[in-house]
Amino acid sequence: MSVACCIPLVECVSCLACVRWVWKKFLYTAGQESENWGAATPEEFEPIPRLCRYILSVYEDDLRNPMWAPPEGYGMNPDWVLLKKEYTDTQGKVSPYMIYLDHENSDIVLAIRGLDMGKESDILMLLDNKLGQTTYDGGYVHNGLLKAAQYVLEEECGVLRGLVEKFSGYSLTFAGHSLGAGVVTLLTLLAVNNREKLGGIERKRMYADVINSVVLQDDFLPRTTVALEHAFKSLLCFPSLMCIMCLKDTCTLEEKMLQDPRRLYAPGRLYHIIVRKPFRFKKITPLVRTAVPVDGRFEHIVLSCNIISDHAIIWILQESQRTLTCMLEKEPIMKIPVAQRMERQASIAKEHMQEHRAAIKRAVALDVPHANSPPSYGTFEESESEEGENSNV
Repeated sequence: MSVACCIPLVECVSCLACVRWVWKKFLYTAGQESENWGAATPEEFEPIPRLCRYILSVYEDDLRNPMWAPPEGYGMNPDWVLLKKEYTDTQGKVSPYMIYLDHENSDIVLAIRGLDMGKESDILMLLDNKLGQTTYDGGYVHNGLLKAAQYVLEEECGVLRGLVEKFSGYSLTFAGHSLGAGVVTLLTLLAVNNREKLGGIERKRMYADVINSVVLQDDFLPRTTVALEHAFKSLLCFPSLMCIMCLKDTCTLEEKMLQDPRRLYAPGRLYHIIVRKPFRFKKITPLVRTAVPVDGRFEHIVLSCNIISDHAIIWILQESQRTLTCMLEKEPIMKIPVAQRMERQASIAKEHMQEHRAAIKRAVALDVPHANSPPSYGTFEESESEEGENSNV
């Protein structure tokens, strides 16, 4: 009898939790997450569309005869593609990638494409993880992505070392989208902690102090609060999964989520591209906000009809290019004198370093695990001469 009486109570609690969750989602918009962030400058945002084009080009079988080129083209010289590896070359251990020697921008770029839902190896890589399974350098990381990053470093460290030594004035960029973004993030950490494999490259030429993550407005992936493997395994029982998400999202305090060291977040400095306002079909003049957030770090999925399309690399490319065009119309980079531009870049780098220090202090205040012992790749005890170092992924 007592058990039968408890069933209606449980149903009521579940329904109230779901109603509260849905109500919060309808009131919650993507712009609220970054409303207190600072505006990005054209100088720091300028590489984003270019790197998006490089990532998109990895999908092509032949760059000389492209099938998926954006309207403005890739802006690449096919002769500068040093190598490209497909699934057959990597035996499915990592998504296809290429190394591109960008002479125009003095940059050595390793670009990795995103998830292919039709490839079993990509799905297995994504599912190769359990909550709290793998640690690296004082924190928790995705096990499958770490294995892929280790594979790429071992395979290409010789090529990259040769390029770094030959083109001493070039920077080294790791860029990726979706699954590839996770791989290059961990590849960055591996490379910084194993610089001898890249010929002892100086940290200022690498992506060390900052890993930059770009999020197009409502993109669902940075906001996924449940383990992705559970989502994939539960596609056939989606209503049950949603109910569990409602209850968990309702009952879990943000302080508790922040103190869970096993949670995985979009890494590094975030650039949030805002291109539309809620409940409006017409696009607005785009803007980019940037910060190194500690709390409120894309914790909740936004109810939007654009959560899937905003994750697509082609839309990130188009909107980032439109955003950069608008930024340059307001403040053209080329009209700024060279000396003033260099001074401004140094000022931006210093501001970014101060933001990182403030983020660590905030993390310590919130009792975030490992916040009081930043890893070697992100230490702020370096000399002032290295404060201008930057990184982009």
